[in-house]
Parts: sequence; structure tokens; C-alpha cells
Amino acid sequence: MVISLSLPFKHVANLAYARTVIENGVYAVILTEANLPDGTWLDVLDLARQVSPGVEVIVTDAGADARFWAEVLNLGAYDVIAQPFAAGEVQRILRNACSRFATEPKVARAAV
Repeated sequence: MVISLSLPFKHVANLAYARTVIENGVYAVILTEANLPDGTWLDVLDLARQVSPGVEVIVTDAGADARFWAEVLNLGAYDVIAQPFAAGEVQRILRNACSRFATEPKVARAAV
């Protein structure tokens, strides 16, 4: 059985544009690549904390392993999604992150 999520996404190609999007919109989750042309997932996490404390940040990476996953979680991101993506795993993680947004009083702002 395939479960779909009806989520609006805003795609941005770099950290500079992500800053503009995060500052000017309200989103439940930030989904970011580990490495961006002008920064890393840590920059996105810092930006999210500055602009929208409590937002859920999910990191994607082709080289994700247990060590990277532990680092991401220990530094405060919500989760890691390894690439290539498994549709069910992506849906589960996004659904859970969005549920937290819906049940906890906080403001979240962008999908990267």
C-alpha cells in the first residue's frame, strides 16, 4: 500500500536563497542536503534556529552512515534520510516531523 503526503514544497538551490525563503514563509519542516553549494546542513540548522526556533530539520545525504546519523541527531536535527530515497521511509519521517509541528506550539518556516 502506498501512502501519499500532500505537502507543499519550496525548493531552493543554495543557502543564500534558503535564508530568504525561511525568513519569509511558514513551513513545518526544513529538508536539506548535507552539502550545499554555499554551505552545509549545519549552516541550515543554525539558520533555522535563529529564524524559527523549534523547526524540524531533516538532512539528506548519499553517504549517510550511522556515524553521520548520530552526529546530525546529537547536534539537534530531527533525522537523516539516506539517498537513494526509499519512498516509505521518506513518507514516514516527513509525516512524523509534520505531526510534531502540528502538536507542539512553535513556528517553522522553510523546506530547503
